[in-house]
Amino acid sequence: MRALLTQTRTELTLSLRNGEQLLVSIVIPLLLLVFFSLVDVLPMPEGVTDAVDFLAPGVLALAVMSSAMVSLSIATGFERQYKVLKRLGTTPLGRTRLVAAKIAMVLVLLTIQVVVLVGAALALGWGPGGTPALTPLALLLGTAAFAGVGLLMAGTLRGTLTLALANGLYLVLLLLGGMIIPFSEMPAWLATLGKATPAGALSTVVQSCLRDGAPAAGRAWMVLAVWAVAAPLAAARWFRWE
Repeated sequence: MRALLTQTRTELTLSLRNGEQLLVSIVIPLLLLVFFSLVDVLPMPEGVTDAVDFLAPGVLALAVMSSAMVSLSIATGFERQYKVLKRLGTTPLGRTRLVAAKIAMVLVLLTIQVVVLVGAALALGWGPGGTPALTPLALLLGTAAFAGVGLLMAGTLRGTLTLALANGLYLVLLLLGGMIIPFSEMPAWLATLGKATPAGALSTVVQSCLRDGAPAAGRAWMVLAVWAVAAPLAAARWFRWE
């Protein structure tokens, strides 16, 4: 247990010290939340009078993608490229505890993100609605889905390619996933495509959990659950330690 806690602390420290990862994980979601809540430039779904009511759930979904996919994939990808994973896997820590430490790091980082973003949203006048009790389940499923995607990239590609692909995918899913731009404002074919992604499914589910009047998320729950199972299984199947 001590080895696991020590490695978790090391993983978290390295993540928080990395300026790029910190920017993607906390700074960008926070800036998007504050800016677009105060500046009325984005179209909002029907029935939403205060932008923060739509943006707060969307940015929480974005936080999951940031920590579980981007931060995890980039760090793991470079560790694999420089054979750090191979060396750690042969130490008494072992591969199982190494993976557990990375998962624990993501969960701790996500907790920090949620505290910061929820605090900022409440300060901006956000009033959560919907069924908040289901939010932790949604975030855990989203974490599993995005961690699977991140580890799949990190375990099959070189570190530099993982860096480029993770950041590019982050931008695409940010725009396509209904986190900042509502699906109702997209062309029908594009909205359908977006809802099939883990980002679209997660944002739809979190909206239903935290916003009164949000569309029902029955189908989105199923899509998110499929991603939460399929992506980690794919990562486990094709991940290579070196």
